[in-house]
Amino acid sequence: MTDAKDMMKSTEIGWRDYLLPPLHPEGPGFVAVFALIALILYWIWDPLGIVGAALTIWCFYFFRDPDRVTPTRPGLVISPADGVVQMIGLAPLPPELGMGTERVTRVSVFMSVFDCHVNRAPIGGTILKEEYTPGKFVNATLDKASEDNERQSLVIRTPDGRDFGVVQIAGLVARRIRCDVREGQQLLTGQRFGMIRFGSRLDVYLPAGVEPLVVVGQKAVAGETVLADAVGTEPQRAGEIR
Repeated sequence: MTDAKDMMKSTEIGWRDYLLPPLHPEGPGFVAVFALIALILYWIWDPLGIVGAALTIWCFYFFRDPDRVTPTRPGLVISPADGVVQMIGLAPLPPELGMGTERVTRVSVFMSVFDCHVNRAPIGGTILKEEYTPGKFVNATLDKASEDNERQSLVIRTPDGRDFGVVQIAGLVARRIRCDVREGQQLLTGQRFGMIRFGSRLDVYLPAGVEPLVVVGQKAVAGETVLADAVGTEPQRAGEIR
C-alpha cells in the first residue's frame, strides 16, 4: 500500500511539474508584460483578449526551465538543447574558437519557438574560451548561419584534455543570446549555462574520433539525449522514419 501511495504521489508531482514547470529567471517579467497586453486587448475586444491569453500561456511555457535527468557516465556527450537534430556532418571550426582550421563533426540542434530554450553543457570540463561574435539574424536552419549569424561560443576542455566546441546561434526571430558562464569556470555535464530567445540553434563540435550517436530528424532533449560517446567505439548511427 505504501509503495502504491508513493507512486501516486510521484505521478502527481510529475503532472504538476509538467503543467506548471519552474521558470527561467527571465520569464516572469515577460509573462507579466504579455498578461498586461492581454488585459488591454480584452478591454478593446473580447476575441483579441483570447488571443492575448493564448500568447501569454505560450510565453509562460517558452521560459519553462524543468529539471532533467542527465546521464553521468564519463565520456557521454549530451544534447545542449531541446529540439530537432537538424544537421550532422563535417564542418570547419568557427575561427573564434581558436581550435584550428580542420573540419570536424558538427551536430546541430534546432530549437523552435515551442521548445524549452534553456541550454545545458554537453560535457563536463573547464571553459577554456568564451567568445561573443556579432552577426546577422538569418534563418538558423541554414548552414550559413554558423558563419553569418550572431553567436556565443564556448570551448570546453574535459579532464582528459580533449576540447569540445559549443556555439549558441541566434536565429531569424531570436534577438538575444544569454550566456551565464565565463572562462575558467567548471561545468558539469548537463549543467545550465544560458538560453536564447526566441528560436535558434546549438552547434556541438566533436573532437576527431568521436562519432555521433543521433541521426538527422531525431528529437533531442537538453540534458538527457546522448549525442555521442567520447570514450566509446560504436560507429555513427543511421536511422529511418517508421
